[in-house]
Amino acid sequence: MNPTALALPERATKPRNEGLTVVIDNGIPLSYFQDVVASMGSLVDIVKFGWGTSVVSDTLGQKICCLRDHHLDYYFGGTLFEKFLSQDKLEDYIAYCHRYECRFVEISNGTIGLSNAAKARLIKDFTSEFRVFSEVGYKDSKRTLEAAEWIEYIQQDLAAGAERVITEARESGTSGIFQHNGELRTSLIEEILDSGIPSNSIIFEAPNKAAQTYFIRRLGSNVNLANIAMHDIIPLETLRLGLRSDTLLAFDD
Repeated sequence: MNPTALALPERATKPRNEGLTVVIDNGIPLSYFQDVVASMGSLVDIVKFGWGTSVVSDTLGQKICCLRDHHLDYYFGGTLFEKFLSQDKLEDYIAYCHRYECRFVEISNGTIGLSNAAKARLIKDFTSEFRVFSEVGYKDSKRTLEAAEWIEYIQQDLAAGAERVITEARESGTSGIFQHNGELRTSLIEEILDSGIPSNSIIFEAPNKAAQTYFIRRLGSNVNLANIAMHDIIPLETLRLGLRSDTLLAFDD
């Protein structure tokens, strides 16, 4: 809702099919989590419980109840999927996701030695029970993919049934679509965008303001962004609406 006379970019309304804001919980205290969801949940689409934090959190059930109360979806980070897979315990992972009534799963190969073709086969298998987000890119900043490989793997995952493909960046913004020094690999991103892959089928990890600004200026207010910190929910929405200096003039005619 716009309570002013300002001309602002039109944001997709919830439940959104574009302009997703995927927030990461890295294990914050329960009361903080509940306060954030209660006060800012209208700006959030999905919450990811980062990497394996759900396993060691004593308040996971309470957090999930809070998300359900506010009609927010959630899923466990791809690293946890990879941990189960590395120990040949996929059935246990599926049971774990069902135990917490997850509608979404993330299928990735950012750390383990799993080919993208094999990952795509797993995506296809999981679509019978879950809505699947896949992830392309490595967590080790020394491991990189050429643009042609990024494009091939994104297309492969989408063809296998992934609802969206997430571009790796880590919470630190130092791998995947980022260089190890934290700078975005803009030429890579442009090649992906020029490949014909619909940008709305991609969720770009953008853990900092500079990356968020780049994607909003490049693709508009309704670009899908992930790895958004809890404390960045409102700042991100102001960027999307041109209410921060970084995007203030981006949407003026």
